[in-house]
Amino acid sequence: MELFSAFLHSVNDFVWGPVMLVLLAGTGLYLTLGLHFFSFRNWITAYKCLWHGRRHQSKEGEISPWNALMTALAADIGTGNIVGVATAIAVGGPGALFWMWVTALVGMMTKFAEVLLSVHFREKTPDGNWVGGAMYFIKNGLGSGWKWLGTAFAIFGMIACFGIGAMVQSNAISVNLEKTFHMPGWLTAVVLLVLAGAVLIGGIRRVATVAGKLVPFMAAVYVGMCLIIIVMNITSVPAVFWWVITDAFTPTAAQGGFAGATVMVAIRMGMARGIFSNEAGLGSAPMAHAASTAESPLVQASIGMLDVFIDTIIICSMTGFVILVSMKDGGPLWCSGLNGGLLTAEAFSINLPAFGEYGVAICLTLFAFTTVLSWCVYGERCFIYLFGDKNLQRFRIIYTIAVALGAVLALDVVWLFADTANALMAFPNIIGILLLSPVLFNLVKEEVAKDDRFKL
Repeated sequence: MELFSAFLHSVNDFVWGPVMLVLLAGTGLYLTLGLHFFSFRNWITAYKCLWHGRRHQSKEGEISPWNALMTALAADIGTGNIVGVATAIAVGGPGALFWMWVTALVGMMTKFAEVLLSVHFREKTPDGNWVGGAMYFIKNGLGSGWKWLGTAFAIFGMIACFGIGAMVQSNAISVNLEKTFHMPGWLTAVVLLVLAGAVLIGGIRRVATVAGKLVPFMAAVYVGMCLIIIVMNITSVPAVFWWVITDAFTPTAAQGGFAGATVMVAIRMGMARGIFSNEAGLGSAPMAHAASTAESPLVQASIGMLDVFIDTIIICSMTGFVILVSMKDGGPLWCSGLNGGLLTAEAFSINLPAFGEYGVAICLTLFAFTTVLSWCVYGERCFIYLFGDKNLQRFRIIYTIAVALGAVLALDVVWLFADTANALMAFPNIIGILLLSPVLFNLVKEEVAKDDRFKL
C-alpha cells in the first residue's frame, strides 16, 4: 500500500504540476485573445442575461439558466474557497492571491468555451435527459475517431465523483462537525444519508432546485461575515491590497512561522489553488450547464463564465483579505505557521470571537454538502455516456451510500486517487477545446451576429 501511495503521490504531483498549470492558463489566454477579450467586454451583459433568463427560455433543456449556474457554483464553491486560499497564502505568501485572480480572469474564457461547446453539441437521451460535456463535444465535434478521448474523460469523471464529490466532501463535513460541535461521525453519516438521498433521488431537477436556493444563501452568509471583518480592519485594506500586488512579483521574506517563498512558489500555489477552486478547464461544470433551458448556447456560456468570477474573484478574495488583515501576537496571522482550514478558522475567531469559528464551520459544511449534490450530477452524466440512462436510480443510491461511508472512513488514498482523476479530466477537455477552437470562434461570431446584446 505504501508503494501504491508513493506512486499516486508522484502522479498527482505531475498532473497538478507546471505542465497542467501552463496548459490551463495558456488555453485561457489563447481563447481570451482569440475571442478579442469577450469576457471583459461582455461581463455586464452576462449578468443581464442571467436576469433576463428567468422569463426567456427555450423548450430544450431541463433546468433554468439560473439553476444551472447555481448547480455549477455548488460544486465550485467548496473547501477550496476556505482551505485552499489559506494554503496558497501560507505557502506562497500574499502574492499567491494575485495569481489566483490572474488564473480566474483567463479561466473565465476557458469556462465560456467549454460551456458553449457543451450546450451546442449536447444530446437528448431516450429517457428525456439533456446531456453534454467534454465527452459529448469531443464525440460529436471531433468525430467517432476521437470517441476514446471522451470515454477517458467520462471514466476520470466517474472516479472523481465518488472520491472528490462523495466521500472526501462528507469526510470533511464529519471532521468539521466533530471538531466544532462534537458530533460523532456515525451520526453525521446517518444525517447525510437521509439529506443527500432525499435530494439526489430526484435527479438533476431536484438538485438544481435545492442549489438555486441554498447556494445564494450560503454565499451571502459567508461573504457577509467576511465583509464585517474587512470593514472592522478597513484601514489595513489599502496596504494589504498593495501587499498582494507587490508580493506577486518579488520574493516574500521569511518571518514568524512563514518560511519565505519565491515568486515561482507564489505563482504555482496561486494558480493551482485557483484552478482547484473554480475548476475552469477541468470540464466538470459544463455538464450542469448543458442541461440549461437558455435561449442560446452563447447566452448560457456567458452565464457560465460568471461562476469563475463569483467563485474566485469574489469569494476566494474574501477569504484571502480576512486572513491578511488579521493580526496575532503583534504580527500578521498568516506568518504564524498555521495552514489550511486552521488558518482561516483562526482569522475568524480572532475577529469575531463570539461566533466566528462556528460560522466558518457552518459555511464549510454547507459548501461541502452542495458540492456533494453537484458532483452526483457530474457523475450521473458520465454514467449516462458510458452505460446509458436506464439505471440512474441505482447509480444515485450507490452514490448516496458512498457519501455516508465517507463520513466514517479514513480516506487518504481515496483522496489522492480521486484528486488525480479530477486533474486528468482536464487533459481530454482542453485537447477537445483546442482542436475545436476554430469551430468555437465561428460559433461565437455567428451567435453574436444574431444577438446584438453582445460585442465581439
